[in-house]
Amino acid sequence: MQGICLLGATGSIGQSTLDIIAQHPDKFVLINASANESVDKMAEICRRFKPQRAVMGSEKACNELAQQCQGLATSFEWGEAALESIASDSAVDQVMAAIMGFAGLKPTLAGVRAGKRTLLANKESLVTAGRLFMDEVARHDVTLLPIDSEHNAIYQSLPQTSSGAHKQDVSKIILTASGGPFRTWSLDDMSSVTPAQACKHPNWSMGQKISIDSASLMNKGLELIEACWLFDVTPNEVDVVVHPESIIHSMVSYRDGSVIAQMGNPDMKIPIAYGMSWPDRVETSVAPLNLIDVARLNFESPDLLRFPNLKLAADAWFMGGTAMAVLNAANEIAVAAFLNHQIGFLNIAKLNEQVLTVANIVAVNTLDDVFEADRYSRHLALDMISRGKFS
Repeated sequence: MQGICLLGATGSIGQSTLDIIAQHPDKFVLINASANESVDKMAEICRRFKPQRAVMGSEKACNELAQQCQGLATSFEWGEAALESIASDSAVDQVMAAIMGFAGLKPTLAGVRAGKRTLLANKESLVTAGRLFMDEVARHDVTLLPIDSEHNAIYQSLPQTSSGAHKQDVSKIILTASGGPFRTWSLDDMSSVTPAQACKHPNWSMGQKISIDSASLMNKGLELIEACWLFDVTPNEVDVVVHPESIIHSMVSYRDGSVIAQMGNPDMKIPIAYGMSWPDRVETSVAPLNLIDVARLNFESPDLLRFPNLKLAADAWFMGGTAMAVLNAANEIAVAAFLNHQIGFLNIAKLNEQVLTVANIVAVNTLDDVFEADRYSRHLALDMISRGKFS
């Protein structure tokens, strides 16, 4: 029986994680859970799974949750310190890190430092603090399993031996991308995109932020950076390939000419269940892949002219230091501004590029360097938006 701390319980990853827990009550139990402000959804989770501790993003949300869940033995808490505490709780075996964005870094690191098996669905932890994060994973001898479908597929496609992957045998990592809802749109068409259109992903059911990132290919850029840290490669050793069907989730090319791929229907319960049950596998409710029904798989190169965020991510990796934290912060501000109808869709990449160009990039020696870069870049991006200085 594995005790789960679910950081980000009310999001799409959180909901799929709860589905796996419910399907296998003999293997998994929800010990602790967190949410930001979604009180009603969290109340349903508490009543159904009865976690020991539930943490909310604010005191107001915490009090509302406690009011809705009177009679439960659950401890209701709120704030950053409580988040870190539930991730490092002695009753927890695994931490599912599914908090969206930069906010997920500290509690995820708390779980790592407590030696918990870490199921990483929060790519921003690696994007912003990759070297520091991986150093902590090594220092505390933590089992780190990627939950993003692409990185999970790469992990499954690499040799699983007692000594780990034989890096010298790997020629390329092939990171697949759906291309998002605007894969075939012209720049002129994309100039008038609405948030509702951008949030309508053709294959995956995701939250607003990651859906916008997928539409702009920034999600793939962040995944490129994440892959570099996870698998100890550079962007030159990763090929991004647009695969609209999202059936092949990623591949590994070997020096003998072999290519090993992980395939499946586009449902996050597959990589989530793999991470939770590794090295074993458990059943999910996902239908088996029927290749006859799929019939055809298509592949194409990404268009960096229409989707410049992908190149920006590679540039930030090569710049090093705080550049990746700067880019991530700018993008979080840009996406929020787009969702609030303050900027156009194409201006997301323009703002990201401008912030990355003018920001002061320094070496990352401590987490304070990362947090200062994040704070500074958010302020810079907001100032550019207010003054219209990024287009």
